[in-house]
Amino acid sequence: MEWLIIVLVGILASSVGSLIGMGGGIIVVPGLLYLSTLPGFSHLTPQVVVGTSLFTMIFTGLSSTLAYMKHKTVDYKSGFIFLIGSGPGSILGAWATEKLNLHSFNIYFGIFILLVSFVLVIKGKLKPHPFRKDHGIIRSFKDNSGNTYEYGFNPFLGAAISFVVGFLSGVFGIGGGSLMVPTMILLFFFPPHVATATSMFMILPTSILSSIAHIAMGNVNWLYAMALVPGAWLGAKAGVFLNTRLKSKTIVLILRTILVIVGIRLIYEGIAG
Repeated sequence: MEWLIIVLVGILASSVGSLIGMGGGIIVVPGLLYLSTLPGFSHLTPQVVVGTSLFTMIFTGLSSTLAYMKHKTVDYKSGFIFLIGSGPGSILGAWATEKLNLHSFNIYFGIFILLVSFVLVIKGKLKPHPFRKDHGIIRSFKDNSGNTYEYGFNPFLGAAISFVVGFLSGVFGIGGGSLMVPTMILLFFFPPHVATATSMFMILPTSILSSIAHIAMGNVNWLYAMALVPGAWLGAKAGVFLNTRLKSKTIVLILRTILVIVGIRLIYEGIAG
């Protein structure tokens, strides 16, 4: 029964995560933290939850990237530049996780989740400034309707921001897309579909680096990881399928509501504990 619950968590998390470019950790981590309060799951620590989540993000990122490659929406050049920052950041974040106990982790992660939910609110309401061709790197993208979009960014600023995102993904095990997607859209003028696909492409190597660090520290529950991986793989493909066919506004609204509830609950538990 425990194994089945973990599989279902993996499917749900990866479906929603790859739909909006967040990976699945934003759901897997609070899901496992909640399970850790139940009989049979009490052995789960925040470090093991984060390490196990990041390991499954490898397969979410791989499955999503392969699917998005077919739609030609991944910006590899920009993704590699962002990885210059997010790679080292994710390793540092994995190390920082070891310094947090359950109560402090709940408080910090709860605050982070509320921040993510706020980002989801403003992402749909804020519009990027008019594109200027003095950002250092200029890219273009033609969608299925034949419309061409130009976007660009300063590579040093991009690497610096992605370092922070990588650090947060290493600490909380959430993949990084929760902040990187709106950053790419609002600051770097990425078309939404390109931002989502490129974010999932970045999650793959970032999760590998973070996982290596967590594996070395013994923070991966292999039984639960093997249960989450099939769900992560299938869920990621379902998310990509929905991304190419549906508007994600409803999903984002539901996710945002869940995040607010979960975030407040985690902060309360951290303070009350």
